[in-house]
Amino acid sequence: MTPLLSVKNVTKTFPAGRGKNGKKARVHAVNNISFDIYPGETFSVVGESGCGKSTTGRLVDHLLVPDSGEIWFDGCDISKLSDKEMRPIRKDIQMIFQDPNGSLNPRMRVEDLVAEPLLIHTDMSPAERMKVAHELLQVVGLGAKHAHRFPHEFSGGQRQRIGIARALTVRPKLIIADEPVSSLDVSIQAQVLNLMQQLQRDYELTYMFISHDLSVVEMISDRIAVMYLGSIVELADKKELYAHPRHPYTKALLSAVPIPDPTVQKDHALLEGDIPSTIDLPVGCPFQTRCPRCQADCKLKPIEPVDVGGGHMVACLHMEE
Repeated sequence: MTPLLSVKNVTKTFPAGRGKNGKKARVHAVNNISFDIYPGETFSVVGESGCGKSTTGRLVDHLLVPDSGEIWFDGCDISKLSDKEMRPIRKDIQMIFQDPNGSLNPRMRVEDLVAEPLLIHTDMSPAERMKVAHELLQVVGLGAKHAHRFPHEFSGGQRQRIGIARALTVRPKLIIADEPVSSLDVSIQAQVLNLMQQLQRDYELTYMFISHDLSVVEMISDRIAVMYLGSIVELADKKELYAHPRHPYTKALLSAVPIPDPTVQKDHALLEGDIPSTIDLPVGCPFQTRCPRCQADCKLKPIEPVDVGGGHMVACLHMEE
């Protein structure tokens, strides 16, 4: 199957003032990452805060431009396109943001918020745009009575449903969901995730799902990439990753997931050591300062991911068996 999205050796840094030697310092947000996303799947990116998940999503959506590497979407290299050249493609790549309140204009009515992408990307009449907006509000569990309200009149879960409806207006091929349920209560999280899965089946959507919550990721994903300090350290099918994690960092993440059963005894993989500075990354494996299996060869050069079978990629010289 041909990938819908291919990210190839992408790197992104940001200026960070002056370094120790008076030279211009840069934060290394994303370091030489590569992955493919196939039509109809949910590809998740997980990791702790600051690992580069959201930056990766913004690179895919062309809100940021990579320093190096290529991003291919639907057969087109979008990494080097100008904003004008990117505009026709934007309708095929939509985002659902982490904070639904911050992503909705408080001065616009809900029907206008949902219909706005149609104003930009189509030649529909105002009446046609309103009809589509009202239909989509019903699809996400809201009614016509909500269309004339303002965002502050809704709960957090309802505002996220509005954000999902807005992302669906132009029938995108790829939706990037950046921590879409992290600010919601657990019961509301389940409702929004179930809605996203139903919409994926109905509209043949492809998701890039960004999250730090491994229990949420387990529910919705097909394949999972684990990021640490801007690098992908492990990538595998969901069942394979949860059953047979090979990278020490992945094992530590999974061991921290709580089990809702007090009778179950669970071994926690406690990590020691300090997280390196993103301005001055260590040579070799980025996890070397916290890894219990680190040896001298881990500090010599960057670790390339290897396929250990069935598309299970691991960037580790001394991985768990």
